[in-house]
Amino acid sequence: MDKYVVWYIRLSLFFFVLANILGIGMVVAPEWKVYYKATHVHFNLLGWMSMMIYGVGYHILPKFSGRYIYSVAIQNIQFWFSSLGLLGMGVGWSMIGKDLAPETGQTVLLISAIATLVGVAMFAFNIGMTVAEAKKVPPIKPAS
Repeated sequence: MDKYVVWYIRLSLFFFVLANILGIGMVVAPEWKVYYKATHVHFNLLGWMSMMIYGVGYHILPKFSGRYIYSVAIQNIQFWFSSLGLLGMGVGWSMIGKDLAPETGQTVLLISAIATLVGVAMFAFNIGMTVAEAKKVPPIKPAS
């Protein structure tokens, strides 16, 4: 498996565990809901689910289409946009929730959300081009 595919999956599992720790923390200490609810949700949806989809998508969709990925460089750059964007969103949401420098938190959140959106767009473009190329070119022939 490609190293970035492995890292998408590892990061997905990391955020899955982290989101669940935050979830249990909110049950044990209900006041955490105010501070960490948005972080918990983003770590579950963008961290656990999206990162897993990115990793599995980059591994399987090219194979299903009989093509190589359109751009490995886009895949690798997207990993960093998505990862850093998500971490920044967790920090930004927590700063806003705890009312710690809310203006700074809002700025961190905005920059991180834009980075995450760039990552989403890169994934959509890269997979879209991979699948579109499958219609135009004969598939990769398996080695005999």
